[in-house]
Amino acid sequence: MANKEEKARALQIMTILEAHYPQEPLTIRARSPFQYLIATILSAQSTDVQVNQVTAKLFKKYRTPADFANADPVELEQDIFKVGYYRQKTKHIQAACRMLLNEFKGEVPSTMDALLRLPGVGRKTANIILNRAFGTVEGIAVDTHVFRLSRRLGLSEGKYPNHVEKDLMDLLPHEYWNRVNHLFIAHGRARCTARKPQCSKCPLNILCPYALELASTL
Repeated sequence: MANKEEKARALQIMTILEAHYPQEPLTIRARSPFQYLIATILSAQSTDVQVNQVTAKLFKKYRTPADFANADPVELEQDIFKVGYYRQKTKHIQAACRMLLNEFKGEVPSTMDALLRLPGVGRKTANIILNRAFGTVEGIAVDTHVFRLSRRLGLSEGKYPNHVEKDLMDLLPHEYWNRVNHLFIAHGRARCTARKPQCSKCPLNILCPYALELASTL
C-alpha cells in the first residue's frame, strides 16, 4: 500500500501533466462498443493512426459481428494487413465475434469479467472499451506509454502491465483513473519517449528519479 507522501507525489505528477496536456491526443475512432472492440484488438503493437486508417474502410465493409465471423479469413487478413500481426488479429476478431453471437446475443458485454473472456481482449483492451464505450472506469489502461512512464517516474516497479495497473490504482483516487492513459500517452509522445527522453525540457524532471539520476551523471 502506498503511503501519504507517495500518493501526494502521484497527484502532483497528474496535476502537472493536466496543465501541460489539456486536450486528449489522437485516439482510436469508433462509434459503438462493437467498433471499439474491433479497433482495440487491432491496436496491439500498432499506432492509433494506423488503426484509424484501416478501420475507416473496414467498418464500411464489415458492420456486424456476423459480417466479421463469416468473412473469408484470407480476405480479412488483407483488409487489416497494415496494422501488423494480421493473421493473429484475424483469428482473435473472428473468434471474438463468434462468441458475441453465441453467448452474448451479438452485443459487446459491459463488464470486465465478460470482456476478458473474449479472444484478443486483455485488461488494457477491456479498460478502454469500458471507459470509451460504456463510460465505466474499473481500472487503468496500461499501454506501452503508461508502462514506461510509470516505471521511469518511480510510480511502479511492476514488471508486467497488470502489476503497474495495480500500483497506479493504489496511488491515485478513482476519479483520476480514466485520465492516466491519455495524459501519459501525450507526455510519452512529447517528452518521455522510449529511446531519447527529453529530460532537460520535461516539466516532471524534479519529480522523476530517472531524470534526476541522468542529471547527476552529467
